Amino acid sequence: MYSPKIVSTAAVAGLLLAVVLLKAQDQHFTQFYASPLTLNPALAGAFNGTYRLSAIYRDQWRSALVNPYVTYSAAIDYRSKIRIKRKLLKDHVGVGVLFYNDRVPEVGFYQSQINLVGAFHKSLNYRKNEFLTLGVQWGLNQRNLNYEHLNFNDEFNGTNGYTLPGRETLPQNNFAFSDLAIGLNYTYAPDRSLGFYVGAAMYHLVEPQLSFYQFEENPFSETDNRLYRKYVAHTSLKIPLGERVQVWPRALGYLQGPYQAINAGSNVRFLISDVSGTALHLGAWSRMGKDTERPLRMDAAIGMLGLEFQSFLLGFSYDATLSYWTTAGRRTGAFEISLAYLGAFQNETVLCPRF
Repeated sequence: MYSPKIVSTAAVAGLLLAVVLLKAQDQHFTQFYASPLTLNPALAGAFNGTYRLSAIYRDQWRSALVNPYVTYSAAIDYRSKIRIKRKLLKDHVGVGVLFYNDRVPEVGFYQSQINLVGAFHKSLNYRKNEFLTLGVQWGLNQRNLNYEHLNFNDEFNGTNGYTLPGRETLPQNNFAFSDLAIGLNYTYAPDRSLGFYVGAAMYHLVEPQLSFYQFEENPFSETDNRLYRKYVAHTSLKIPLGERVQVWPRALGYLQGPYQAINAGSNVRFLISDVSGTALHLGAWSRMGKDTERPLRMDAAIGMLGLEFQSFLLGFSYDATLSYWTTAGRRTGAFEISLAYLGAFQNETVLCPRF
């Protein structure tokens, strides 16, 4: 049976501060290429098709929390060639809409975003296998903290419950802000030979304020409540090994205030059937991280499994956490599942790795 949490005003203020500090670092996906619009705005329209539907779900700390920390995202983006005076150019544009939700049910914290993304893919040669892309993203973000199940000491009636009116003054429990990001991406992907992908992005250009107290007197006025600007760099290689096997080494790094992370590893793609478009992906990764309390250290070991079938892409991954986050001797971890569908598939240059 659920019982309301009994807290004091000071405890709630501390909770609000903790939420702000927790969210000063962005959430992330292990299958970062399976969620391209959360990786780099320049990847909008970077696929071999006309449109793409994609979704990803991340579930973490299930062994540590009664209600796990959940993050999920869904997106649709569209790729189109450019015509000028009836002349079809080699360049492309990509546009997309990204929805994002992040929640910590244990403390009643919820975050939702909706983003509009646009990218211009400039062809750099006549073979249309080399592109330089510029992307821009604008979004609206809402944050909410649920007070519904909180009770305070002064509400106790002295006998059997918390029925008295409380005198605590709490800040408004939700607010919204706009956000802006830009990105660049370079692709060189000749057919059946070595391909190279590299990109960089900058998120939270205006570093918005995150405090729930920002609209009134702030008891934590000395605390830096900005959402730190985030710098992202990612790269990948496509190495063909015969007709049916490809190796995809890749790396991702980001810097956000005092937080740093580096993901590095490789996927191997095995083509099973040309006719049905079936392929299997196997991958192994490691992640290193740094924050305000710990130096750069090994944070997680990651395993990945992916399946391509016709125009569908399905991926699974698990992060086995190696850091100090343990509960009753059990390591915490994170599970991800991703799904994408490529509409009007075209056998052209692969502008972005699939997983």
